[in-house]
Amino acid sequence: SLPAAIALKAARDGANIVIAAKTAEPHPKLPGTIYTAAQEVEAAGGKALPCVVDIRDERQIGDAVQKAVDAFGGIDILVNNASAISLTGTLETPMKKVDLMLGINLRGTYLTSKLVIPHLLKSRNPHILNLSPPLNLNPVWFKNHTAYTMAKYGMSMCVLGMAEEFRGQIAVNALWPRTAIQTAAMDMLGGDGVGKQCRKADIIADAAYAILSRPKDYTGHFVVDEDFLREQGVKDFDQYAVQPGHPLLPDFFLDETPESLVEKMEQHGATPAFKPPSSSSPTPTSGGPVESTFDVIRGVINEDVVKSTQGVYQFDLSGDHTGVWFLDLKTGSGSVGQGEPPAKADVVMKMDSSDFSKMFSGQLKPTMAFMSGKLKIKGDMTLAIKLEKLMNRMNKAKL
Repeated sequence: SLPAAIALKAARDGANIVIAAKTAEPHPKLPGTIYTAAQEVEAAGGKALPCVVDIRDERQIGDAVQKAVDAFGGIDILVNNASAISLTGTLETPMKKVDLMLGINLRGTYLTSKLVIPHLLKSRNPHILNLSPPLNLNPVWFKNHTAYTMAKYGMSMCVLGMAEEFRGQIAVNALWPRTAIQTAAMDMLGGDGVGKQCRKADIIADAAYAILSRPKDYTGHFVVDEDFLREQGVKDFDQYAVQPGHPLLPDFFLDETPESLVEKMEQHGATPAFKPPSSSSPTPTSGGPVESTFDVIRGVINEDVVKSTQGVYQFDLSGDHTGVWFLDLKTGSGSVGQGEPPAKADVVMKMDSSDFSKMFSGQLKPTMAFMSGKLKIKGDMTLAIKLEKLMNRMNKAKL
């Protein structure tokens, strides 16, 4: 994770580090706990204090702050990273998720900063660093996930306000990656194969270390990791790549729009997480590309696919081949057909029929289709990610 990488970099200097997070027990999809992170910090040469904290609970944060002061004599640096994400539109986002994102990203950052600031004011070179993006008000970064953008930008607005409020007393800055960073969360979001399009968390750790080493008058900056490190004289960025030389996936909220991001990735061959079919593949003889795609899907689904997926999909297609199709990966050995599914769909995916064909042939990655607004998803997002596994099977079957 990003905070773990930052903590380990500081630990090599012998830093005292408080690890405040909820993960006291192993998560089925996210590796490590606050206790395993503490062991890594101490193995690297630092001292660690793991604290179980729900970032939304004022009392728990207050207790952790007091434990830190009692254990280490004060606090010099606060790194705010805790974040919740749901890349869904206004009508598709339950208020429970809206409250979660605002409660963790915005309120949690504000509250933790508020409770730590009295101690930072006693430090010789205090810093707050929020892992949040520059405030890019281009509507393309709002239209597909307004609630998430509002919540994430809330962290950035804390930087904007607090940097000015405490100018000359506390340095308050933001740090954001230019490219996607390989983390367990990115693997969940991007599916199989996304790793080679990412950089390692080391680049964030190096940039954070350089920011936190600056005097407290370095404040109010929205730092992008690569740009900042170039200014520091770093020239070799291949050292940070998961797969050196492979085109990289730009991160959200920077200059490139989702549409140009998708186009760029397709040009460089980085969008598909699996290899598109060769032009020598036999041309399907059934009527229409959508029907042909479902013929192939019908041939690769089985009880194992159903057992691992457990979801009913509905595809609402527009464009040249308008229609409604379903894919039942919840019952028996699975089934496909035209029209609405016999049972209620767990996820509804709306898109142009041409993009549907590209997606299932490996030419358009679902996550990229979603980011660019080509794909609208209503329902269980995890099922959209699971669909990529089926696409891998189809690719092996040489669609």
